[in-house]
Amino acid sequence: MVETAVYRVRQSRPATLFGSGQVDEVAGRIAAAGAELVVVDNSLTPIQQSNLEKAWSAKVIDRTGLILEIFGERAATAEGRLQVELAHLDYQAGRLVRSWTHLERQRGGFGFLGGPGETQIEADRRMIRDRMARIRRELEQVTRTRGLHRARRQRAPWPVIALVGYTNAGKSTLFNRLTGAGVLAQDMLFATLDPTMRQISLPGLDKAILSDTVGFVSDLPTQLIAAFRATLEEVLSADLILHVRDIAHPDTEAQKADVLDVLSDLGAITDAEGGGEGDETASRPIIEIWNKLDLIEDPAHIAAVKARAERESNVVMISALTGEGLPELKRYLADNLERGHRRYELTLDGSSGAALAWLHAHGEILSEDHESMGDLLRIHVSARMAPADYERFLRLHDKAIVDD
Repeated sequence: MVETAVYRVRQSRPATLFGSGQVDEVAGRIAAAGAELVVVDNSLTPIQQSNLEKAWSAKVIDRTGLILEIFGERAATAEGRLQVELAHLDYQAGRLVRSWTHLERQRGGFGFLGGPGETQIEADRRMIRDRMARIRRELEQVTRTRGLHRARRQRAPWPVIALVGYTNAGKSTLFNRLTGAGVLAQDMLFATLDPTMRQISLPGLDKAILSDTVGFVSDLPTQLIAAFRATLEEVLSADLILHVRDIAHPDTEAQKADVLDVLSDLGAITDAEGGGEGDETASRPIIEIWNKLDLIEDPAHIAAVKARAERESNVVMISALTGEGLPELKRYLADNLERGHRRYELTLDGSSGAALAWLHAHGEILSEDHESMGDLLRIHVSARMAPADYERFLRLHDKAIVDD
């Protein structure tokens, strides 16, 4: 990076976004520095981008274009590359402005079709639309496959925990700490694009599934939300959401608001102001993980952060890098997953041994009575379990339940 500059835009100009004086000043800086690329930390319309490139004699990309370029470098799997390409094509479709004469040339039309033929820009737009349609069909298949995997996990007795948070908040480092996996965890934006799921052990729980997701960012481009919806939908099926925050970052509160906005858009929470474990606006419990304690050097700052955490009911303070606070986090997760267990009264057919074994394995049996009714045997069971486990039991063994 050669140089950065901040400009106050009092009124957005339709042609260039910036005022004419600001455009001329930036042009002088570009010429003096010999820069070939200019990044504008704002959304630009196709016309604004084209006019700025002419005025500055340099390639210009806006915030969305930069994020797409970063995503393009980070995508590692076939699904990730498809998602990035779809978002990029959606973005580029609006950039095909008539700034180059070859796009205005008409292609020769066939006589039986009539008319002079289509212009090159129309042909380019048609090719982009066709490619986007093919990618969407491929991603729909991915979505169906992911839905089948999600349904299979729901039939299993293991709870699912999803990590969410602002990009570079330390989600992948925490994921590796909890699972022992080798997921890429580096100090860079959007290191994780492809969802990763691993099993973890928690106190008192046989197994749980932990899911790492793509990092969020302020003003996340709508193209990316649409393209990565299949990936982000993993959050919607989670039993528990862990919101990992970089508590040492000066803009941590603004980052939190941005994450809650995206979760609200996805439908994971019904109110961007909600999200606490006791908040009825949250679709599922959300626990805040205040990460990167090791980066806070000022004792007064650390004391203030800890005082704030003590006033909250859904906060755990950790350092994923050093391991500080991880045992407390595991205990807290186990307690939250076990919380909310309810008592259910069930009458099972006497021949349904598999259903009874499932209840013993995944619930707390409070009482079990066997009753003979002529040739029939009934088993009356009182069991305590989580509502999610009860729903899984009904999906697996609904035929074993009989009316009293």
